[in-house]
Amino acid sequence: MLQSHWLQNGTQNLMADNGVSLSKAAIDLGIVARNGPAMLTFYRDVLGFVEEASTPFHAGGVMYRLWCGDSLIKIVVPQNPPENSAHPGPVESASGIRYWTMRVLNLQEIMATCANAGATVVVPLTEIRAGVTIGMVEDPDGNWVEFVTYAE
Repeated sequence: MLQSHWLQNGTQNLMADNGVSLSKAAIDLGIVARNGPAMLTFYRDVLGFVEEASTPFHAGGVMYRLWCGDSLIKIVVPQNPPENSAHPGPVESASGIRYWTMRVLNLQEIMATCANAGATVVVPLTEIRAGVTIGMVEDPDGNWVEFVTYAE
């Protein structure tokens, strides 16, 4: 069960019983990029994430810090691109983190914007259950990004 209370510094503390005590109600995500410029263009210019800063990456290269709501998306571009890539293809084709999801209000617009920008649409607009519609695209490095909307 999730419990919530306010800390003395004014931030909300969300804590599961016997679990993680969160200091914000969002996660931050790091994506190691093989194609840094295209990834930055996709997340910043196509999806409209807000660029906070670029900082040196501790192992060489650069980290672009982009905000998506309360979540920080970190696009890490190593000085030497990694030799290995995540396994491409459908969600069920491999284990591990296969996609990430954003709850959105403008699903049709986002999917059209991504398609117009040249992103591969891997799952077109699909009602997966009553009142829940998803769409999925592939970012320039082949990572799958899911958008979901719930009928009111």
